[in-house]
Amino acid sequence: MSKQAGDSVFPQPKSQLTGVKAALQYTGIPPSWLDKRPSLPSRNWLIFLGVTSTIAGYYIYDRRKCKEIRKEYVDKVKNLADVPLHSLDYPRKVTVYGSKWPADEDYDRGMKYFRKYVKPILVAAAIDFEMINGRRHGDLARRIADDIKKRRRLELGLDQPPIVLPHHSPEDQRRRELEGGIVIVGRPTFKEFMAGLKRGWTERLEIVDREEMLSQDLENDGKFDESELETNVVSDGPDLDGEPIPTTSRLPSSKSFPAFTPPHLQGPSPSSTAKASEQSTIPASMNTPPARIPPMPPVLLVHFVDYIGFSQIPHMIWEFFNQRHKAQSGAEAAYRLVKDVTRPFNAPPEEELSRLAAEAESQGEPDPSQPHLSEPSLADLDFDKDVESSYKKSYVRDFTDVITKARQEYYEKLPARLETARALAWGTREPTKEEANYPPPTEVELRAERMKKELRWRADEEGWDIIRPGKPVAWDERLRDVLKVFVDPPSETRSGQAKEEEAK
Repeated sequence: MSKQAGDSVFPQPKSQLTGVKAALQYTGIPPSWLDKRPSLPSRNWLIFLGVTSTIAGYYIYDRRKCKEIRKEYVDKVKNLADVPLHSLDYPRKVTVYGSKWPADEDYDRGMKYFRKYVKPILVAAAIDFEMINGRRHGDLARRIADDIKKRRRLELGLDQPPIVLPHHSPEDQRRRELEGGIVIVGRPTFKEFMAGLKRGWTERLEIVDREEMLSQDLENDGKFDESELETNVVSDGPDLDGEPIPTTSRLPSSKSFPAFTPPHLQGPSPSSTAKASEQSTIPASMNTPPARIPPMPPVLLVHFVDYIGFSQIPHMIWEFFNQRHKAQSGAEAAYRLVKDVTRPFNAPPEEELSRLAAEAESQGEPDPSQPHLSEPSLADLDFDKDVESSYKKSYVRDFTDVITKARQEYYEKLPARLETARALAWGTREPTKEEANYPPPTEVELRAERMKKELRWRADEEGWDIIRPGKPVAWDERLRDVLKVFVDPPSETRSGQAKEEEAK
């Protein structure tokens, strides 16, 4: 093939690099990079960049709004931290209560919410706080009830008061409590708080040892009784020095126990006997619930919901990108406490409460899949009631069944374990190789294990009966004129961030 006239058989020389390219060609950068011309990304890259930038931008926008909301409320209250305080005075102090959320293994979830969204405002206002959290259902109710009973015993002179330091008299401590407040995080905490109040101001003042009461209940249930077969085997077994091996049935009754005997196997000690006799002498006038309840600190109700379960994943995703709503709610709650504006606790008449409680007891366990929003409003007793419909359905449905099944499986295996422990203790057979390397629990250890499990099972059942969906909040008519709730200051308007969110 002939070439056209004028065509050169030699390659055309490359154009000379000038400017920045001429300087960069000696740095080791590939020449192709210097000659590459920019172009638009492909369709897939445009989709990827658009989605990721939108998600990242929304996340950054939300977190920036959280910081602005927090800063806005901190600026409102930080001047209170500059108020001079007397050298013998203490800053205002509040008590924060939290409890385990149903189906959440992290029992501290409510306190994490408080520390992240409410605490910064209180710290800026120089308000001290004490956090009390329940690890299992019912822990908080029992603690509040016990604290109230201790206070009643001290006021009646049944217990010796602690050593009082100067400027730390009970009157000063009580005044400081009333000037502070109580922070309640979430619906389960509110139910346990009210149940603890009612128990503490209603129950008798005897000091109850729960382990001792449980040991008395379990003493005669026959789970650790010796069977006739075991007795016959032991009687025909080897003797020690011509004497039969002593068994529990052959031992004479005695009140003395060695020092290593567990407390639940020991008889009543002289101190416990003296304490029981002292409690039995409490006059009836002192051991009855008081006609009136003394003033209590105001209560701050903090909205909190913890989404757990596969069906709640859409709520979790929405909540992850809308933390500013939590920041707004927590800051507003803290601001109400700082401003210290209260109103009386709003509760319906006693007849209405009694009727609703009777209906709830007759209906039994509600359907966890149905939200209970059609019932009549109970004012402040309905605080955060709608979040009960977001509890994990399987947890609500199977809670009592799981405990029943665990108890049944444990007691089915207990006879075999007890037989092994007694056989090794009495010497009726030699331990196997595995038992020699890993000794099985003794009878004393089995009794202690059973006590621990029963305490936990019964406490969980009692606590769940307090917070389960559909269970009315405990109420005492004596609390009607005592409880107060923090509210928004009347002259304050909502923040700019709140107005912006409402406008959107």
